Order: sequence, then C-alpha cells, then structure tokens
Amino acid sequence: MLSSIVAILAGLVLLTGLIGVVPAFGEYLERFAVWLGGFQGIIGVVAIVIGVLEFGSLESYMLIIAGLVLAAGVLQAIPAFGKYLEKLGRWLGGFQVVIGLITLVVGVLGLL
Repeated sequence: MLSSIVAILAGLVLLTGLIGVVPAFGEYLERFAVWLGGFQGIIGVVAIVIGVLEFGSLESYMLIIAGLVLAAGVLQAIPAFGKYLEKLGRWLGGFQVVIGLITLVVGVLGLL
C-alpha cells in the first residue's frame, strides 16, 4: 500500500504541467503536483528505497526508475558512482511523461 501511494505521488510530480488537462479536477491535481514538486528529491529517494526493498514487481521497477528521475540532482552526492546515477537519471528525464504516466497508473492499480 505504501509503495502504491509513493508511486502515485511520484507519477503526479513527473506529470506536472500535463496533469492540468484532466477534465473537472485537473486544475486541483496540477496545484497539488506543483506543491509536491518542492519535495521532488525526497520523493525520489523514498521511491528508490521502497523500490529496492520490494524488488521484483512492476511497481518496484517503476518506483526505481521514477526515483532516479526525481532524485537526479541528489544522486551526485553518493560516493564513487553517484555521478553515473545522476547521468542515468538525467537521461531518463527525457522520458519523464511516459515514466510518470506508467508510474501513476501502476500506483492506482496497486491501490485497487
């Protein structure tokens, strides 16, 4: 359940700027996603940790990928291979919308 909630939060942050087009309540989701953007690095690190702890499911893979994108700026502080993780996160950022959409859908399906 916690992994599903983190997946939904990560998906919303990754879809900031696009989620506002959802009819009826998109404006409110957009405001919430912008507010969550202030915690982007924290959400990214938590997503990576939960993804590693629950490794083996689609949700865990998406949490790790979304976490790498969200925490790209924080990952450089890891000794030895942090700069490589940051480069990977920045490269994955090019697919941010696709990753965010899949992560959001997987998170919602995990709650059902």
